[in-house]
Amino acid sequence: MRQIVLDTETTGLEPKDGHKIIEIGCVEVIGRKLTGNNYHQYLQPDREIDSEAIEVHGITNEYLADKPRFADIVDDFMNYIKGAELIIHNAPFDIGFLNHELQSINSPWGKIEDHCEITDSLQMARTMFPGQKNNLDALCRRYLIDNTHRTLHGALLDSEILADVYLMMTGGQVSLSLGQDEISAGNTKSTIRRLAADRPRLKVLQADENELAAHMERLQAIEKKAGVCLWNS
Repeated sequence: MRQIVLDTETTGLEPKDGHKIIEIGCVEVIGRKLTGNNYHQYLQPDREIDSEAIEVHGITNEYLADKPRFADIVDDFMNYIKGAELIIHNAPFDIGFLNHELQSINSPWGKIEDHCEITDSLQMARTMFPGQKNNLDALCRRYLIDNTHRTLHGALLDSEILADVYLMMTGGQVSLSLGQDEISAGNTKSTIRRLAADRPRLKVLQADENELAAHMERLQAIEKKAGVCLWNS
């Protein structure tokens, strides 16, 4: 499935209070590969940005003065994301804002969930790491992803970082150096190895009849010894 890692920046916290989206950033992932076919747009909100929000993302009204409004870009944006699985950290926040924007312009597109499957990576992280911090910075530390270039929040930058985090959370390519000398020196490192976008598809080798029979025999032996075999249920 085509996946879109998405993030937004806004004028404040609550769309019901009239707050608006001022930046949309999307990163496309197909077959666990970042394609480079990204989407990025700043938006004119026609209202003042809360000072607390500016401290987070650094985007000012002056910077947005000549940017398009949501109504101007809605068709391009929706055509970009439609049919994809959206990966969003704290999805209710971003989807709530996007749906509010669609509703405010009486868009025939309806709601985001009418066109996309939505996966909340924050909820995934809370399930995987209960009781721990699971914001993007905490996940970067947990997976040893370098985000030192992230001094302010930004929709496209955060989407790129979240794409790396999500691939790690779901079994992405990672090389961990766990030699005893490096551990004792506090020098463990990880490297994200993104697969080339033009690489050939991996060849899938199916088990033959003899291999399937040997597999079933092994499962039966486990069930006989343990009394139950989950893989044989």
